[in-house]
Amino acid sequence: MPKARPDEDKIYAKPRAQVENFAFDSQVADVFDDMIRRSVPGYAMTLSLLGIIAQRYAQPQTRIYDLGCSLGAGIVAMAPAVVSNVHFVGIDNSQAMLDRCQQNVARLQPTRQAELHCQDIQETPIENASIVVLNFTLQFIPKERREALLARIRQGLTPGGILVLSEKIQFEDDRIQNNMTDLHHDFKRANGYSDLEIGQKRAALEKVLVPETLATHQTRLQRSGFSRSETWLQCFNFASLLAFK
Repeated sequence: MPKARPDEDKIYAKPRAQVENFAFDSQVADVFDDMIRRSVPGYAMTLSLLGIIAQRYAQPQTRIYDLGCSLGAGIVAMAPAVVSNVHFVGIDNSQAMLDRCQQNVARLQPTRQAELHCQDIQETPIENASIVVLNFTLQFIPKERREALLARIRQGLTPGGILVLSEKIQFEDDRIQNNMTDLHHDFKRANGYSDLEIGQKRAALEKVLVPETLATHQTRLQRSGFSRSETWLQCFNFASLLAFK
């Protein structure tokens, strides 16, 4: 068996007597890029199209927030597409993730460096923002606190500003839910994950990642004050929406 690369996700490759709740610690940060690309269908496309979205909606002399920025992939994807007087702000509550984010952001042009903060996104002031990105982040916030966060984001957007909201979703129809789950697991197997890895990671995420239906997201966005929302990308049980102030 070939030796695993240092950045290859093998966290759940060995049987565990007890699977602890998933956490964005240093072990995850070391392999996160490999983990998310092999685990989230459509993730690479989401990143590649973020630049196109940013090019259209970023406004001069405003801010772009990436809430739950992890390793900074979203910032790196958007930065080349927007004018230089747009300021990037990356927020994550894991210092291990931010340390690696800083290394990735440092590879950008000096004029495009991002302001990074280790902080709970529920406490982050959103000000003068033309774009806010929540890429697979809201699903880790307790359900009862999600609307307040979205309302605060909407309040901090400039006229014409947008929210990019990407989430794992669930389906009301059990047949669809089971089929999409099976396809998601097939996607993981095709990317080299074993059934043991799939099962143990699912157990680790069960209590900390709580998905909702697209209809629930759309209704909440409307209650939070957004004028409309549109699903611009869906791949199996993962989707991304644009919400407009």
